[in-house]
Amino acid sequence: MTARVLSDFAEDVVIVEPDLLDHEASGPGAPHRRQLHALLAMGHTQVERWFPGITKEMTAHGALVASGQAVQFYVDGHRRLPLDDVEMLGATRLFVERAVRRRTRGLPNVRFIAGRGQGLLIQGDRVRGVRYAPNGHQLETTTLTADLVVDAMGRSSRLSAWLEQEGWPVPPLDRMRIDLGYATATFRRGSELPGTVIAHSAPGPDSAYQPALCEPGALAAVEDSRWTVVLAGYAGHRPSRDPQEFLSRMGRCVQPLRVVAEHCALESDVEPFHFRESRRRRFRAVSRFPGGLAAVGDSVASVNPVYGQGLTLAALQASALAAYLRSGAAPHEPALGYFRRADVFVNAGWKLSTTADLAQPHVIGPYPRGYPLMRWVGDKITQASMRDAEINRTYMDVVHMRQHPRALARPHVLLRTARVLVGR
Repeated sequence: MTARVLSDFAEDVVIVEPDLLDHEASGPGAPHRRQLHALLAMGHTQVERWFPGITKEMTAHGALVASGQAVQFYVDGHRRLPLDDVEMLGATRLFVERAVRRRTRGLPNVRFIAGRGQGLLIQGDRVRGVRYAPNGHQLETTTLTADLVVDAMGRSSRLSAWLEQEGWPVPPLDRMRIDLGYATATFRRGSELPGTVIAHSAPGPDSAYQPALCEPGALAAVEDSRWTVVLAGYAGHRPSRDPQEFLSRMGRCVQPLRVVAEHCALESDVEPFHFRESRRRRFRAVSRFPGGLAAVGDSVASVNPVYGQGLTLAALQASALAAYLRSGAAPHEPALGYFRRADVFVNAGWKLSTTADLAQPHVIGPYPRGYPLMRWVGDKITQASMRDAEINRTYMDVVHMRQHPRALARPHVLLRTARVLVGR
């Protein structure tokens, strides 16, 4: 996404990437890339914005696009009201990666180098390029000069260490330990759930956000006539790789997942993944920052995956970078204007996920100021959104990152929430 954005501004865009991932077996990529991934409505909008027609291309090769009754969200086992204008994509992350990479490779001024970044080239007050080791030559370092370097190395980014080595301040790192486990498996898809593409189940205020009423999980109808199913749990309730346990837990979930467990053949191993903590790097909090440097995606913030924000946050940050460059900003200046724009999305996603995570008894903070009142009001809005179409619309727009979380604190939303609950 970042390369696509930069192609509008740069003569030459170079992606240095150790796993070129042209085929599924060519490299491991992100360690969780085979887990079920969601592209929220805003993420889908951004991908289509930068690659016009890509949705049509993906559906022609087996992906599904769904809205209305085909997208089902459950809270404490109860189904939300559907939204006709919220579109979600049914496809695996591998499938979406290949489609985006194929379009990116078609750009005339974008090229790929198979290698791993080793450090920054800094002269004076700006970054002027990177050092990297070509694949197969780990002991050989090559330099690549650039007007702008973007860190897209993900959650394990080494950018802070590189800055420290060069004598620059390190961005502060916020952390929240959540001890999440989730596991994904694939099933053969037939006609057992006609009209269903996405189903997502989460605990809510009626169960104190615990799996007492319903197991948390999700499924998506994806390419090659398959269902991808993910189950999640915290601390001692994390799912294992045992297929019988996985099927048993699906049987305690909402109706679409129960149907798949009962009628569809399991076609893959159960692949678990452990997500220990959410992280956010605050680039605007440093006293000095070199010019010619930016960061996107999990390099900036990596939040609880159960909310499905990761891919959408990355797409929005790429769009923020485009807005920053379009404003006339020079690429060799400190990119604080970019980080200011990106923080609108990053901080919203961080606040949304971490505030929700604090409902888990094993998560010990840090707690924001006024958290008890924030939690109480949030619970009431969630309960009202299950009964009222207007509140549900605002609530789901926030979930899909089409509106900022502050939309839920607007006076008319709070007043309508009170009326709905009092009327009940």
